Amino acid sequence: MSNFVFISPNFPEAYRWFCIRLRENGVNVLGVGDASYDELHPDLKRALTEYYRVDSLENYDQVLRAVGYYTGQYGKIDWVESNNEYWLELDAALRTDFNITTGLKSDEIEKYKSKMRMKAYYRQAGIPCARFAPVTDREAGLAFARKVGYPIIVKPDSGVGAIATWKLKCDADLEAFFQDVPPVPYLMEEYVPGVVTTYDGICNSRGEVLFAASHITRNSIMDMVNEGIPTYYYVDRAVPADVEAAGKAVLRAFGASSRFFHLEFFRLTEEKPGLGKRGDIVALEVNMRPAGGYTPDMLNFSQSVDVYQMWADMVAFDELRHRYDGPKSYCVYAGRRDGKPYVRTLDQLEQQCGAHARLFTRMPDALAGTMGNQVAIACYDTLEEVDRFVQDAFALQAEEE
Repeated sequence: MSNFVFISPNFPEAYRWFCIRLRENGVNVLGVGDASYDELHPDLKRALTEYYRVDSLENYDQVLRAVGYYTGQYGKIDWVESNNEYWLELDAALRTDFNITTGLKSDEIEKYKSKMRMKAYYRQAGIPCARFAPVTDREAGLAFARKVGYPIIVKPDSGVGAIATWKLKCDADLEAFFQDVPPVPYLMEEYVPGVVTTYDGICNSRGEVLFAASHITRNSIMDMVNEGIPTYYYVDRAVPADVEAAGKAVLRAFGASSRFFHLEFFRLTEEKPGLGKRGDIVALEVNMRPAGGYTPDMLNFSQSVDVYQMWADMVAFDELRHRYDGPKSYCVYAGRRDGKPYVRTLDQLEQQCGAHARLFTRMPDALAGTMGNQVAIACYDTLEEVDRFVQDAFALQAEEE
């Protein structure tokens, strides 16, 4: 029986299904988290052989002692994983200290954390990517702007999604940015006009893709975070051939294995010199974990699968042991923000969707800044129906004169 240490198995709450499916596959699941045992979902409690609470997962010594305790109680640890971007470095450090070979170690994690280092692997995969420069000083920033033209994007070299990312549209914006440069490594990139298109899935120890799907975000993720514009995206019914080819090339270049992956690309909405023609695929960034929020559930709804089971099959057997032959549909997410005068309440929207409704709930506060507070997820057979759902989800009451 494999010993699997799952870091923070209680957050996001849906991650309990990773633990449940592991346990059903005969894996010994050992949890480490900072929530009290009483706070854990009853299904998670049943899936865990044991749970070790630490005061903070940020305290590496405490987490190290937790895994050391499990080693003493159950023998060698075979896996350590959180499936969470925030804890990737913690996972890698534990694998390094306990010589666990089923995932990235500390000397390998940088290529997945640093957006600048990712560029070399994109080039190796033959996927064009935006020109960039590290943020150093005002003069270098102005020189980069002169080279690539405005707008330019500034973002943390290491970070999740579009958090702390801004679009600079002119010299005045750049001057303002350099008056208060964040105290972490930042980079500047040329602006890429495109729609974010992903390649999401699971690969085995040989890097073979066991499952893949794609989701599309029409609005700018950066504008969703910074300007509060409507947050919505949808899982495609099928993976476009060019996205699949680019995704597999990137996985090979990175040497990815035994992972859930979430690869982001731009599909150009207009020709961009040096990058491609309208409709071409351009690299954005690589994430070696599931996409955020309720996206794993959306993959299930769209593709009639169970990604938690697929991932657990990869861990336990290095192959899929379950068949999935159900229908495929577009699965759309609308993330609504509290305080806006929507025409329909969340309950009314769910009732209107009828049999198309899949999940209507609240987003945890920790993720609401990007994803919205109110979650509305539905499935449809056509993009026209998706568009109508989005219009209805975000329709606002008319202001009184």
